[in-house]
Order: sequence, then C-alpha cells, then structure tokens
Amino acid sequence: MKADSTAPADAACVGGPPSAALGGPVSHAVSRVARLHRITAGRLLRGLGLYPGQEFLMMHLWDTGAVRQAELIRAMDLDPSTVTKMLQRLEQAGHVRRRPDPDDRRAVLVEATEQSCALHTQVRAAWADLEEHTLVGLGPAERAELTRLLAKVEENLCQESVDCPTR
Repeated sequence: MKADSTAPADAACVGGPPSAALGGPVSHAVSRVARLHRITAGRLLRGLGLYPGQEFLMMHLWDTGAVRQAELIRAMDLDPSTVTKMLQRLEQAGHVRRRPDPDDRRAVLVEATEQSCALHTQVRAAWADLEEHTLVGLGPAERAELTRLLAKVEENLCQESVDCPTR
C-alpha cells in the first residue's frame, strides 16, 4: 500500500491504537498485553527447555494425574496434531509417559513422570517470576483489583463461548 499524504498518521507512531482499533481500545490493549506476556513467558520457559504452551499441558497432568490423550486434547483446546507434537517433545525430554489404557487398549493414557517433579518446581518459580515482572509497580490493592477485573472479562468472554476452558 502506498503512503498517502491525506491518510491519517500511523497511530502506533503517535502513541494511540491503530485507526481500525479505535472502536475497541480495551480489546487492543488486552491483545498487546497478552502478546507481550506470552513472549516473556516463552523466554522464561525456554530456560527450562519448554516451548510456550507445554507448561499448560504439564500443569494439567500434574493436577489431574493420568488422563486419556483424547481428553487431554479436549482440555487443551488445541489441534490434535499440536498436542501430539507437544507430547512427543515432552516424552523425549522424560517429562511425560504414554501407555495403553488398561480399560480400553485403543486409548492412550498420558501422565507426568516422577522426573517431571523438578520441572514442576521450576515452572512454578518461572510463573512467580513472570507474575512479579508483569505486575511490578502495582500495589497489593491494584493487583487484587486487576485480578478481579480480568476474572469479569474472562466471564464475559466465556458466556460467548460454547467451549469455555476451565481454570
């Protein structure tokens, strides 16, 4: 697209949202914050040998124990091939184990390994670091209010979604 002297200045250069996002400044801000948060989380997780998203899969396994791979795919709300690739990498690293389900030999159970216990501690510490980095400069009352407001936003978005993820 050619520059046009009559076109509005690029809002990103002058500090405001792009012109197409003027009707949704909060949505634009949430999108930018979510992107930056994911980038920062990715940097922290890379130090643990994880790709972004793998920590959520591990968190699910640590909290639920062994689960059928099909159920894990539903819980992660990701494409089956994406979850399969995540599991392959995590299995190669020794963090998960897959085995036939004794109740249904066609199904595969996935579980966190004992070796992943150290990773659990490291992920927990990385998330604590991420939390502090994200909220630096906010006092306890502001942090509580932000958490409350984000929960309301999440509730609003879940009302529009038939497959809202559980926390």
